[in-house]
Amino acid sequence: MKPTFTDEQRAMVGTVRELTQGKFIDRGLKWMDGTFPWDNMKELAEIGVLGMSVPEEYGGLGLPVMDTALVLEEIAKGCYVTAMAVLGEVGVQCRVISTYAPDSIKEAILPGVVTGENILAVCMTEPHAGTDVANYKTNTRVKGDRVVVNGVKTLISRAPEAAMFVVFTRVNDVPGHEGIGCVLIPGGTEGLSVTGNYHTMGGEYLHEVRFENVELPRENLVIDDNGMKKLLNAFNTQRCLNPSISLGLAEGAFDAALAFAQERTAFGRAIGDFQGMRWKLADMYKDIEAGRGLLYRACASANPFPDPFLAATAKIFNNEMALRVTSEAVQIHGGYGFTDEYLVSRHYRGVRYGTLGGGTSETLRDLIGKRLMRDGDMGDGILSRVLDEA
Repeated sequence: MKPTFTDEQRAMVGTVRELTQGKFIDRGLKWMDGTFPWDNMKELAEIGVLGMSVPEEYGGLGLPVMDTALVLEEIAKGCYVTAMAVLGEVGVQCRVISTYAPDSIKEAILPGVVTGENILAVCMTEPHAGTDVANYKTNTRVKGDRVVVNGVKTLISRAPEAAMFVVFTRVNDVPGHEGIGCVLIPGGTEGLSVTGNYHTMGGEYLHEVRFENVELPRENLVIDDNGMKKLLNAFNTQRCLNPSISLGLAEGAFDAALAFAQERTAFGRAIGDFQGMRWKLADMYKDIEAGRGLLYRACASANPFPDPFLAATAKIFNNEMALRVTSEAVQIHGGYGFTDEYLVSRHYRGVRYGTLGGGTSETLRDLIGKRLMRDGDMGDGILSRVLDEA
């Protein structure tokens, strides 16, 4: 099935491509020491990218998941660190705020997201629990018209820059999935501290965030009733946006490898003229196109959140495909591919994040397998399911 894109989608992607190819690739090495890419974020804010997930009434574009994925894919072709920074503004944390927060909080935070002034951080992983949400220990206790938060989150992106933390939390010590909710904590709130710093192989820093008797208005607890289901619905968006970055990294690495294979010579011939290299490039292209089809189908299912089955499938495939493609791109570059100065080296390291964040491949395989076993009969087969969705 060939996707159909609007003139507006083509225009936005074209504008982002100009920035990525003209500026972001050249700046890519600059951010590998953990420096936050403020320069790139400012330029993306100016063309509306940071407001893609913000409703129009708060100054954003209110675009669907497909548009957001296309733009992240394009940014990732040139710079993993910038793509991850943008994910923080258009991903699950922004959609939780825009979907579930009261108007007062939306008015206070979302216009600044559009301009790039307000950076968002989502806090899920804890020192003892990542995917195992039911065992989170961070707790928010309701006390009349106030709430008090205590706990620790770790491996958190953008914590030092964050104006708002979107925190997955237990509510009133209720155990298991039933007790999970979400609280919004403004940066600088008394009792909130950013402690541990972990520099990643992708370039950016991750952090530990502590909450010690953080007191907030009751309205900041934006999800408590049926919280787990609401949060997982919102998180299915992340399972489309994460693989869009993987897809973009694979494409960027492929483009660089193809150009290198055409220009680099060995034994009097372009290395791309050797069968072994041609087959590598063919497999890389094949895998990228297969991943694109799965991802775009998952994005198109969003109403307003993507189908969890399709999103999980697209995420697993694109995350793992990108590992293969970027590894082959490094191989095609030979020794040059092992150096920081070459884009394929940076993409190879950045793409390793994909299978770890937003639900591990192991967890998502189990989710898909459980659904297949639960639903049992696929009707008249998988093709009939695809035709019914179209």
